[in-house]
Amino acid sequence: MNEIQVWKNVLRWKLAQNPKPSDPTNFSKEDFNALKNNKVLPYKKIILKELYEDLLKYFLKPSIQSSKTSKPHITTEEINIDSIDSKIITIRHAELISKWIDRTEITDEIKNTYKFKLLLCGSRDGFTYKKFHEICDNQSRTVTIIKVKVSKEIFGGYNPIEWKSDDSYGTTKDSFIFSFKRYNDIKSYILSRIKNEKVAILNSFDRGPLFGISDLVLDGDFGKCMW
Repeated sequence: MNEIQVWKNVLRWKLAQNPKPSDPTNFSKEDFNALKNNKVLPYKKIILKELYEDLLKYFLKPSIQSSKTSKPHITTEEINIDSIDSKIITIRHAELISKWIDRTEITDEIKNTYKFKLLLCGSRDGFTYKKFHEICDNQSRTVTIIKVKVSKEIFGGYNPIEWKSDDSYGTTKDSFIFSFKRYNDIKSYILSRIKNEKVAILNSFDRGPLFGISDLVLDGDFGKCMW
């Protein structure tokens, strides 16, 4: 959880404890200690300067990125908590996947900004291959995310080219598959990139997303992964 999320949660909690409205510009020391009503400006006295500046930039103009001197504060423009419409991944997962797409180191700042848009959700749309192809065919730059019911592991893959349903192989050197052994531990990942770009993607007409030669397959309610 990043600083923005923590800050929002702290404010929500304190407002729930102290619902009485008040003018932040007239807060006393005790009022500041209670962390009432506004988001950033009134709290300048009680938070670190660098964090204060980043919070101010975020709430006044989210498109402004944080400074390099205040890592690991806000590092993205469009990847924010409101743009991750997922029950599986968090903002941290999205940031890491974005760096894999850009082929940057995990410690680097993000070069490009991405907005994650939910196309298909199994719990909402079902897991059938027909529904997958109905929604995802002709869509490019897609990320497939799967969570194992029992172990809570996360598996996924990135496909930069369009999905088809013509039993053809899709050629790309930029596709990859990944996993998180522990869904709540961002460091528990395994990343596997393409070895043979000519068989990077299989556009099967009777299965869901298929990466490589059965490296990662989603077939209805079932799937398999080979590393």
